[in-house]
Amino acid sequence: MEITPMIRTEIERYLKQNGITLTEFGHIIDLNVGTVSGIVTGNRSISVNQLDRITAGMQLPPDYFYDRYIEECIIESALNWRKISPFLYRCVELGRLDCIKRVVSLLLDTPIYIPLLFEMAEDLFQKEFLDAADCLYENVAESERKQHSERLAICQYRLFSLRIGKDQAQNLQTAARFEVFVDRLNEADQLDALKDLANVYRSLSMWDKVYKFSSQMHQLGEIQYHLIYHSKKEKEFKNKLRSGPLFAYIAYAKLMCAHACDAKGNHKEALEHIQGYADLSWVKESDDESLYWKNQFQQWAKINSYVNRIMSGDISALPDYVEHISGEKHIFAELLNVVEVANRYHIDIDHILQRFEPQIAAYREPEHTNSLAEQQVLLEEAVRFWYKLAKYNLFKERYLYGFKCLIEALKKSGIINHALLISNCAGLFFRFSEYADPETQAQFSSAYEEVWKKNDQEDGFSFGYN
Repeated sequence: MEITPMIRTEIERYLKQNGITLTEFGHIIDLNVGTVSGIVTGNRSISVNQLDRITAGMQLPPDYFYDRYIEECIIESALNWRKISPFLYRCVELGRLDCIKRVVSLLLDTPIYIPLLFEMAEDLFQKEFLDAADCLYENVAESERKQHSERLAICQYRLFSLRIGKDQAQNLQTAARFEVFVDRLNEADQLDALKDLANVYRSLSMWDKVYKFSSQMHQLGEIQYHLIYHSKKEKEFKNKLRSGPLFAYIAYAKLMCAHACDAKGNHKEALEHIQGYADLSWVKESDDESLYWKNQFQQWAKINSYVNRIMSGDISALPDYVEHISGEKHIFAELLNVVEVANRYHIDIDHILQRFEPQIAAYREPEHTNSLAEQQVLLEEAVRFWYKLAKYNLFKERYLYGFKCLIEALKKSGIINHALLISNCAGLFFRFSEYADPETQAQFSSAYEEVWKKNDQEDGFSFGYN
């Protein structure tokens, strides 16, 4: 077994091989000769800054000595946060997550380092070093002894935020894990967390959960609004909120409750919730931001009133709804409602689809929204749109285009791992499979096999015999 030389041994060897004196090397790396001599002789501890200078002077990769630095300067020395912290930050910058994990594991047995690691995680989270922040939050959460502490709840909230992605099955596990920690957060973070949870469950079509967390957000928002308005804490509380003024959370909670009720067919109750955020006369703020949000909710209330009417069977409202959405920049969710109504009540919407054909053809997946939870909603709506559009066209016997939409829906369902939509796509294809030509059969089979491969591998089994 090859023995790895110590850092100082390798430095000394380099200097001898290249005929460089300690003084000359000190000038090269901008360190005084006494410091260099102390490092080489082992009489002086070495900081990560000094190590980086030496490594650069030796023309080696910047993290060349990092594994040995952990062994020689951290494990074999008394733990010192002033030395360890800069090393961790350099590991973050260089993407050495493995080194971070090794060092953190050394610190967790000493309680005084838990809050320091948490503060570093918060800093990394703000600076968007997300993988490293995830690692620290996970370790702090596992080491937190007080199970009802706010620090533990914040760690779990950050992990929830970091781990929400395209995979719906993973999102369900992530949301379920976080639920129990919501009420341990401070009130401002609770509002944002409840909003995020409601959005995730909306993307999963879990309407009872959407209603539950939206109702909690509404109740908490109203309590806080009455407590802090014109109080000394008003400005401080407002600065902590991420999604607009406090009243916007109250209104958004009503909007989500309405959405959940409409999705479950409770259109009468949904209309009551819509009226709840349409009338914001109780709002006391009148600054520009507040006026913006009031206008937004009034617009959403108008659109969703149309949606409520057409979903409950009042098709006479459909032309007004279409005219209203024609001026909107993003209309995919609105068109989804139109196609849903067409399928539900067997009406012809060809003229509407033709009108918006350029927008449908030019559709691109959302690149950026306020949060990953909200982006997930948009991705799920896009999949449902292609599925509903496929269903509409297949029942109208436009098989070529219908199957094209269905294959698109299946591919996107696989990307977000939405089990219900994958199943629906398969069921719809088999319902009309006799009308699919050989090429379409092959395309659907290929797309479905890709989805199956992905899920089969995630189930813990290898695909094929390779």
